[in-house]
Amino acid sequence: MLFNSFSFLVFFPLVTVIYFLSPYRFRWLFLLLASCVFYMAFIPYYILILGFTIVIDYYAGILIEKAKEGNKRRQFLIMSLVANIGVLAVFKYYNFFIDNLADIIAYFGFTSPIPYLSLLLPIGLSFHTFQAMSYTIEVYRGNQPAERDFIKYALYVLFFPQLVAGPIERPQSLLPQFSRHYDVDYDRIVAGLKQMLWGFFKKIVIADRLAALVKQGYGNIDNHDGVSLLIFTYLFAIQIYCDFSGYSDIAIGAAKVLGINLRENFRTPYFATSVKEFWVRWHISLSTWFRDYLYIPLGGKRVEKARWFMNIMIVFLISGLWHGANWTFIIWGALHGLYIILGNFFNRVLTPVIVDFEDERKIRRFIISIIKVIITFHLVAFAWIFFRAASVDDAFNIIVRIFTLQDFDKFSNLSLFKISDITGVMVMLGLLILFLCSDSFMDKVLNRKTVIKSRFLNFALFAGILVFILIFGHFSDTNFIYFQF
Repeated sequence: MLFNSFSFLVFFPLVTVIYFLSPYRFRWLFLLLASCVFYMAFIPYYILILGFTIVIDYYAGILIEKAKEGNKRRQFLIMSLVANIGVLAVFKYYNFFIDNLADIIAYFGFTSPIPYLSLLLPIGLSFHTFQAMSYTIEVYRGNQPAERDFIKYALYVLFFPQLVAGPIERPQSLLPQFSRHYDVDYDRIVAGLKQMLWGFFKKIVIADRLAALVKQGYGNIDNHDGVSLLIFTYLFAIQIYCDFSGYSDIAIGAAKVLGINLRENFRTPYFATSVKEFWVRWHISLSTWFRDYLYIPLGGKRVEKARWFMNIMIVFLISGLWHGANWTFIIWGALHGLYIILGNFFNRVLTPVIVDFEDERKIRRFIISIIKVIITFHLVAFAWIFFRAASVDDAFNIIVRIFTLQDFDKFSNLSLFKISDITGVMVMLGLLILFLCSDSFMDKVLNRKTVIKSRFLNFALFAGILVFILIFGHFSDTNFIYFQF
């Protein structure tokens, strides 16, 4: 079930009302059933895959906690990890690896005998797999007691607001909340609805309108000049941010209405002054997952420099593969790893110069910060080319056209404006400017860093957002980009 669908518009209020009217002891069971209905709206029988891993992880957690020998604890943990990663490998990566193996075999003049599997990727598989893995890992580490209530553990994995695309929660944060009693809290419900509204604005008004333009460019590369493709790349950078952070806002807001706190997942990432800081602000739940469960166990920064660089590359290569079974995603991850390694070098070289330039004058520090933000954004946008392109060849074709200004003479006929509805294009640009100017402010409002004391202004702000959604919204039940992961 899509957040931006009519069915969710009916589903969520109905679930909320029944949830608060239900006796406390039945609430979590009802919420679990509602989450199952939500997930089964996509492909019903895929709920069995989730059920399979839920049962294994539930008992694995109990067995890990009961086992006193280190080897047995480790064996139960491995059993859980193999089940989760195995499901992910079969559904998401099997055909990718078979395809690459077939290419290698064909290079030597043979035909691969290994068949492909005709499987549809379960919605949000990577997200709930990582969330389930964090549970057994934390139980193994002794940071989380094994959950004895099967209903609550199943809800931990299936909780519908964040089931499909996160945020990826930790058991220490989410599970205890299922043991608390939540009364109807007007302020909390209003705060949740406001965050959902802002998420809908980002998705329906900005992301979905930009999606049509970006598809026009990246779907017909040879028909566009380098400048057009550069503009489409900028637009995709905004589209993917609005699409994914919009989902997170809706998820966090919906959970808040029900009394559940989910972790922050975005923090105005395009204001980052380095790629390292970008990953502190972008998809926070995933970047911290890799930090805690892969980067630090590999040794993190507490190793010699060559090993540290290798740790960074391993994390980002796996992060790229996590996003999709395609070499484009692996290159995207490798680029970010390379950015951070090179950023470490340039920081050591340039920091003394920048400190001298900044001196104690605020204007100089501000100018340096703006330059850093611009550079970081362009590095990230360049990597997005591989993320969005259908293939590696398409990505390099786009890059060549952008950097050589290929077909620049066609710029006067820029395809972006070859649209009969010029007014629609101007409205889109106006909405984009409005969003870019308001995103940081709205982040502060929703996170209570800036409070609008006037009730009238507060009401006017969100009433205005609702009006913009109703007038300029693109209502087409368009999938969220990260559903494919």
